[in-house]
This record gives sequence, structure tokens and C-alpha cells, in this order.
Amino acid sequence: MSTPAYTELHQRHQRLHRLAHLQSIAQWDQSANMPSKGNEARSLALAEMGGLLHQLATEPQLKGLLDAAAAEPLSADQAANLREMGRAWRASNALPQSLVEAKSLANSRCEHAWRAQRQANDWAGYLPLLKECVRLAREEARCLSESSGLGLYDALMDQYEPGMRSAEVDRVFGDLRSWLPQLIKEVQAKQASETVLRPQGPFTKAAQRALGLDAMQLMGFDFEAGRLDESAHPFCGGVPEDVRITTRYREDDFLPSLMGTIHETGHARYEQNLPQDWLGQPLAQARSMGLHESQSLSFEMQLGCHPAFAKLLSPLIAKHLGAQEAFEPANLNRLLTRVHSGYIRVDADEVTYPAHVILRYEIERALIEGQIECEDIPALWDAKMMELLGVDTRGNFKDGCMQDVHWSGGLFGYFPCYTLGAMYAAQWFATMRRARPNLDADIAAGNLAPVFDWLRANIWHQGSRLETPDLVKAASGETLNPAHFKAHLMSRYLG
Repeated sequence: MSTPAYTELHQRHQRLHRLAHLQSIAQWDQSANMPSKGNEARSLALAEMGGLLHQLATEPQLKGLLDAAAAEPLSADQAANLREMGRAWRASNALPQSLVEAKSLANSRCEHAWRAQRQANDWAGYLPLLKECVRLAREEARCLSESSGLGLYDALMDQYEPGMRSAEVDRVFGDLRSWLPQLIKEVQAKQASETVLRPQGPFTKAAQRALGLDAMQLMGFDFEAGRLDESAHPFCGGVPEDVRITTRYREDDFLPSLMGTIHETGHARYEQNLPQDWLGQPLAQARSMGLHESQSLSFEMQLGCHPAFAKLLSPLIAKHLGAQEAFEPANLNRLLTRVHSGYIRVDADEVTYPAHVILRYEIERALIEGQIECEDIPALWDAKMMELLGVDTRGNFKDGCMQDVHWSGGLFGYFPCYTLGAMYAAQWFATMRRARPNLDADIAAGNLAPVFDWLRANIWHQGSRLETPDLVKAASGETLNPAHFKAHLMSRYLG
């Protein structure tokens, strides 16, 4: 078959991938390894690279190549790849290069300053930098909206969760709001009578890092295609051939780092197992960030907080941190499934976690749509934390509205993906149990292969061949069904 236009597009996207590879590693280094005085130069370099990538992605001849390729005889995979090329082309052309560069520079500066300002509880110092990020995000939303016909917030969310609309998020989150606060109260009342032994620290960073590496090994991480480092906010970056994950350590509590590392390992294994024959092409990219979060939460919550998983973690913890009664499997499982209304999203249990996401979604959507301004964030944050979790955050910006890196990095429209991911993850495990009724016995026996094999075949190796609703239906027999998430929480915590 003769496909000259498609072949040309394939080659151009291969080049874009290689340059984006360098951009991604430079961004990882900025967050994990770079000395502070290098930030301005790195920010300018990343803005320059962002502009170059945008220029290459919007070259005038691409429109003709896309049209010509659509008339060529393509395989099903090539047609899917072309569909994703077109999606990327339309999104890139909606944004002027000057905005791409300005946004990159503002986000780099804000994120760098945020690290110190958060520790200092310095909302007043952070506010001007955040306002510039929001100004540029609003401009980005306007450009994308005019190009796509979507609403302002939907246009941003579509970059992370293609096809998802705020009307659907409102429906799903509205249902969550109707039963989640009561569930939190019921679980906390049930757990109040349970005796839980607290681990006795301190736990050195070196010991925690060694424990994290062993946990990554247990979860199947390929150390020849990635590594673990430390950063102010845990994340997964890099490229499928070189996945970089980070965690952060507290010497008084090892569980946030351990479970954060397991979470990021879920992201990493998705990246490491994307379609190898298509690397460098849009088809080999993760389908959406909701699906990405479904992988991290499959690892951290579905597996990591599974009653039998504590038996696998217990000897690893004792090996690196010393023997304690608190590390025995039954007590460890109680520690991993404590439901506590706390300040910090990334340390939250799976029952209270959706409340943190609902709060952020409601604030950032109103912010992008111009219903509120940055100055309004702290008061709204305080009110919603009290309403949803009963937690008082007044004056505590560090553990309140400054705790996340997302807004500093310009990632508006991302937060819904976390709870959508939790819903997908529950749906995956419900599907696995239907196909393999002894799945829980497998996990108890330390046989995690059935879980990984299912995820590899149905999610990881699929990449972006199918659009999200089609992929979810092909994997589980139905599109997103939040009832699986509610059933999971009810069974695990009240069953």
C-alpha cells in the first residue's frame, strides 16, 4: 500500500517525540535534581523548547498531509494513529506560540517559587505568581474553546480526559456528594473501636528509599527503563523508554512515601508497557489521564490497601525498618485503611480522597470560568474543607490551598481525573473478579500476575487505539459505571 502522506506524518511525529523526550527529562531534572540558581535559565530553555515543539506541530503543510493521509489505504492502527495526530494538530493550532512560551515560563517560575513559599505559608508572596498562571490558563481556555466549540473549562479538561465534559463530571460528583460524607462518618465510627498500633520512628530516608525500591520490584517496575528519585511533590515523568518517578520522605512516618511510591509505580508501569512497536507515535500514548490515574490507583488502593497485600509488604517493611509489632499484617492493613479527615490530598485514604478532588474541581472550574478570582481561593477552600471533611484550614495555606503543585504548573482541568481514575480502577477489579473468581486468593498467595496480565492486555498495550468510552467498554463490557466505586468502598470499609 502506498501511503506517502501518512509516512511523512509518521516521521514528523517521531521527531516531535524525540524532542519532547529531552523536554520531559529537563522538566524532571528541574523538579528533582536542579540547583535552585539554575531555575531561571532552565525556565527560559523550557519555554524555548515548548515554542519549538509548538512551531513543529503547527507547520502549515501538516493540514494538507492530514487530509491526504485520510484518503490513503491505512490499517486500523494507522487510522487510529492518524485520528490522534489530527486531535493533537487541532489543539496545537488553537494556541499562538507566544502563549505557549509565556505559559511555560510563568509556570516554571511559579512552581519553583511555590516550593519555598509553601513551606513558609506565604500566600501573599505566592498570589501574584499564581494570578499570572491563571491569566494565561484563562487565555489558553479561550483559544481552545473558540477552536473546539467547548466551554472554557471543558476545553482545558479535554486535554487530559478527551471527550469528558463537566456536565458528566457534575453528574458523577453530584452523586458522590450525596453519599460520601455519610459514608465517611459511618466508617470512622466503625473504626473508632479498633485498636491500631502506630509504628515507632524515626525512619531514615535511606531505609525508606530501600523499602520503596523493593516495593517497586514487587510491583514489576522495570529498573532498566526508569528510576526513583526525590522531589517536593511526588510525580511520574520521563518517557516510556526512561520513566522517572519521585517520592518524598518524612522521617516520622514511612507510609506516605511507601504508598506514594507504589502509586507512582502504577503510572510508570502503564508508561513502560505502552505499545512498543508504536513508540514515538500518538497511538502509543496513554489514552487519558483518568485512565492513567486508574493505573496508579489500581496499584495504591485496589492492590496496596487490599487486606491480603499487607502480608506481602510486612516482611519488606521489617527488612528495612526493623521488626515491630505494628508491622504485622493485620495491624499494617488497619494502618493502610484508616479513614481520617486530614489536610493533605496525596496522603488521604481512598474514602476521603474524592472529597479533596471535588473541592479542587469546584474551585478551579469557577476560577477558569471567571466566577471567582485568585483572591477568593482561601475562603472558598476553608468553607469547602469544613463542609466536605470537617477540617479547619483557616490561615493554614501550606496545608490548604498551596499544598498542590498543579495550579502552579498550569494543570487546570486535571483534578477530576483522580476520582474518575478511582472509579475506573474499581471497574477494572470488578471485571477481573468476574473473569477470575479466585483473584483475591491469588493476591493473598502473592500471585499478582493475573492483575498485571489483565491490565497489560486491556489497558497498557492498547495505548490510544480506542477512544476512552470504547476502550472502557472493550475492557469491562460497559462504559464508566460509578456504581462499582461505591460498591468497592462499601464492601471494603463497611462489609
